[in-house]
Amino acid sequence: MSEFSHINQRGEASMVDVSNKDVTVREARAEAYVNMSAETLDKIIRGEHHKGDVFSVARIAGIQAAKQTSHLIPLCHPLMLSKVAIDFDTQPQHKRVRIESLCRLSGKTGVEMEALTAVSVAALTLFDMCKAVDPAMVIDGIRVLEKQGGKTGHWLAGDNDRNEV
Repeated sequence: MSEFSHINQRGEASMVDVSNKDVTVREARAEAYVNMSAETLDKIIRGEHHKGDVFSVARIAGIQAAKQTSHLIPLCHPLMLSKVAIDFDTQPQHKRVRIESLCRLSGKTGVEMEALTAVSVAALTLFDMCKAVDPAMVIDGIRVLEKQGGKTGHWLAGDNDRNEV
């Protein structure tokens, strides 16, 4: 394991200097789950939720969140994202929605934090829109699935640590 990169020689928080890194295409995917009652999920699937299309609103929230990551996470670099996508997979057999994000850019630093922020805010938005009918929902399983680009190359989460039932 390498040293923490956001701590300087005096042990102080420090933004990493990426000026000498090469510009490469960088990509990250992340996931999150929102567990809910079968009734709530059924309303969403049938498009009968009283707040409308919750996936459209959560998708926009996730995209906006990815673009604002450097304002939320203190030492993150502001990035010029070229792609942000949010997808939803309803899983009635598990009474949950799986959210996956994809973030991409050509740059000098990775986009894992943007991908994580995107799925987190999409999950929070889904929760917010459904909390009146299902306050017991649970958000979990937030993690990076894959990252590509930069000197570390391609990293893929192992199947043995997936949040699948």
